[in-house]
Amino acid sequence: MQSHQDIQRKFQSGNLILVGMMGSGKTTMGRSLARHLGKSFVDSDEEIIKRTGVTIPHVFDVEGEAGFRVRETTAIADIVQRDNIVLATGGGAVLAEQNRALLQHNGIVIYLKASVHDLWQRTRHDRNRPLLQTADPYAKLAELHHLRDPIYQEVADIVVLSGKRSVHALMLHLVDEINLLKEKMLTKVD
Repeated sequence: MQSHQDIQRKFQSGNLILVGMMGSGKTTMGRSLARHLGKSFVDSDEEIIKRTGVTIPHVFDVEGEAGFRVRETTAIADIVQRDNIVLATGGGAVLAEQNRALLQHNGIVIYLKASVHDLWQRTRHDRNRPLLQTADPYAKLAELHHLRDPIYQEVADIVVLSGKRSVHALMLHLVDEINLLKEKMLTKVD
């Protein structure tokens, strides 16, 4: 159960945090939400690229996934101290318990859920996805989805299917969901 102070930071920060699988639309939706709501957009992967001066695949090659995850946690810890941002996290950001706590305490967490088929359609030609550089990327996506979906569900305040709706329609739906959640939480706190 979150304390009154935790709930206060979560909502007063004005932060919206997008989680979900690679290809679920976090960056696209994040930019759209930020523009619509007059917030700053931050992508945790872009922040890591800025800090290291190299691509995410390069970090994976040199430091492995474990090294990348350490950098990711450091970046997220810094980013969530800001207010009025829309943060698009990397697909695996929720794997670390520390990250889940940081996300949940510092903003409204939105899980953009997509089917494995949709994720595959969106990522199959993208060479900047280190975890998909395998003999069977579809099977890898299915495996990652199976492992991560329960974690995304657990950390999220709002779960929305990113399916076939246009970015604009989905963004407007999300704005409604966010407002409903705020109303619900404010009545709980009072």
